[in-house]
Amino acid sequence: MTDNSRLVYSTETGRTCPECGKPASECVCGKKEKAAKSPSPDKGDGIVRIQRETKGRKGKTVTAVHGVPLAGGDLKAFAKTLKGRCGAGGTVKNGVIEIQGDHRETLLAEIRKQGYPAKLAGG
Repeated sequence: MTDNSRLVYSTETGRTCPECGKPASECVCGKKEKAAKSPSPDKGDGIVRIQRETKGRKGKTVTAVHGVPLAGGDLKAFAKTLKGRCGAGGTVKNGVIEIQGDHRETLLAEIRKQGYPAKLAGG
């Protein structure tokens, strides 16, 4: 039987880290994980690829934009401009911009206008 009795909260220090047991404000475990999880810019061949995807979405179509050489807040801001141009919702997952619906041609024109080399990919 394993010992799962780790301190999670203390009235003196507040939340504690389940890994190291230090107060959350002094923990370095979480900061390391956050730094490791933040996606870095895609170091592909420099071409932004736009493709339509439906797998795993119950038949709903999304337009996926792969290979944008931006990271973090810059990528989210770029995604926001693309969503606004298409008039659709979307998200950023693992460095890939997903726009709801089939907007390949609109996105191709907008991404090229922003100065990135882009092409349509997939079928």
